Amino acid sequence: MASAQHIRWGWLKFMYGYTIAGSGLMGVALIVAPGATASMFGWPEQDPIILGVVASLYAGFGLLSVLGLRQPLKFVPILCLQLVYKSLWLLFVLLPMLATGPLPAHGPVFIAIFVSYVIGDLIAIPFRYVLSGPQAQVLA
Repeated sequence: MASAQHIRWGWLKFMYGYTIAGSGLMGVALIVAPGATASMFGWPEQDPIILGVVASLYAGFGLLSVLGLRQPLKFVPILCLQLVYKSLWLLFVLLPMLATGPLPAHGPVFIAIFVSYVIGDLIAIPFRYVLSGPQAQVLA
């Protein structure tokens, strides 16, 4: 049976809050004022459909993370998905960009943010709980 002592409750709640503040607010800002948000960060102009998908995804992460504050273990898949997609971006988008030349001016900001989420998620996600069988998922 999964033990509650192996779960870092404070880290879980912190990562949900960080996701609300980072992804959620960025998503809402990109939905409400995409041009102003992009120019504030020095991004090039984006395809509005792709930008809308990204903005909606980020806002969705933020909204679901609000529920994660209330029931941290039930919403761990949100943090897992966040860990996976940001790790994939670092490995398969960033590394090839670094190999081919200098990064755009806004690149280091994204790197720092994504690395902070990956590290935080690695600390917060209770992998024993996530990877345990269904019989071990019930905590008293």
